[in-house]
Amino acid sequence: MSKIAILAYGSLIDDPGPELSQWIVDRRSVETPFHVEYARASRKRGGAPTLIPVATGGSKVAAILLMLDPQVSEPEAKDMLWRRETGLKGHYAPPANPSRNHVLIDVHSNLADIQVVLSTRIGSNIQPLTAQELARRAVDSAKNPEVKPGENGISYLIRAQKAGVITPLTTQYEAAILELTGTRSLEDAVRSVSAQTHRRVYNPT
Repeated sequence: MSKIAILAYGSLIDDPGPELSQWIVDRRSVETPFHVEYARASRKRGGAPTLIPVATGGSKVAAILLMLDPQVSEPEAKDMLWRRETGLKGHYAPPANPSRNHVLIDVHSNLADIQVVLSTRIGSNIQPLTAQELARRAVDSAKNPEVKPGENGISYLIRAQKAGVITPLTTQYEAAILELTGTRSLEDAVRSVSAQTHRRVYNPT
């Protein structure tokens, strides 16, 4: 039986990365032991809002425990999780004085009867934290031709909702995106913005 698991409530749910994926032996539905909100602008997503633990606001949300093969040790699991979150090579070494941009790994003991559960933590950098600001950032990321398909903020929100991850800002955030894009669904919003970006990049007038 797995002794170590990773707590996934964002993109980790459906995209744990190739290194972690090979060690996942099972999945279990749980609730986060902390509050979560769309409070972090992701550089690799063109500034799109992503889900992070928050000290104020937010709420506990649906999550998945990624159960790891019993062969994986706690240090190995931390290394793989840190590399997946940062895109860096090497080993996890928490700084003595972390900034809001450092990816930290928290350890939760006996969560859902699992001895060690790991989760990541990074600081909030979105102000003001409103549905309108989140929507603006999500739409801008979808317009950014440098952001990979499916990695923009609107697509991130779609995947989170499909996984059952609902925060206090989720409904207003979705409504603000639809208002900004003049569409009736998030899927339509992605298609609409992508089409506009394609015309602007490839057919300049």
